[in-house]
Amino acid sequence: QVQLVESGGGLVQAGDSLRLSCAASGRTFSGYGMGWFRQAPGKEREFVAAIRWSGGTTYYGDSVKGRFTISGDNAKNTVYLQMNSLKPEDTAVYYCAVSRERYIIYSTRGYDSWGQGTQVTVSS
Repeated sequence: QVQLVESGGGLVQAGDSLRLSCAASGRTFSGYGMGWFRQAPGKEREFVAAIRWSGGTTYYGDSVKGRFTISGDNAKNTVYLQMNSLKPEDTAVYYCAVSRERYIIYSTRGYDSWGQGTQVTVSS
């Protein structure tokens, strides 16, 4: 029903900024909201940020709080992740997904309709 495509990744230097986009087709703005996760080789998929449609409440992982901002643009059927002050530790494949569980925000268990991911590489 919902198809998500991430874009905007690339190779940047530490301290630089990137804006990732998650374009939705089908039933847009469904579920309870959207989330961004990331996964580095050999590591578990990690929560980055989420936004709830009701009230627009946002949530951030401790490692990105103060540096990343999640937002949505219903006119463009797109959710964004603005990433500032990037660090080498931010290097990962970044995925967006639809939140399907009201009380699950930080776990991958609460999401589905995952996109294909976009690679972010931050050099030191």
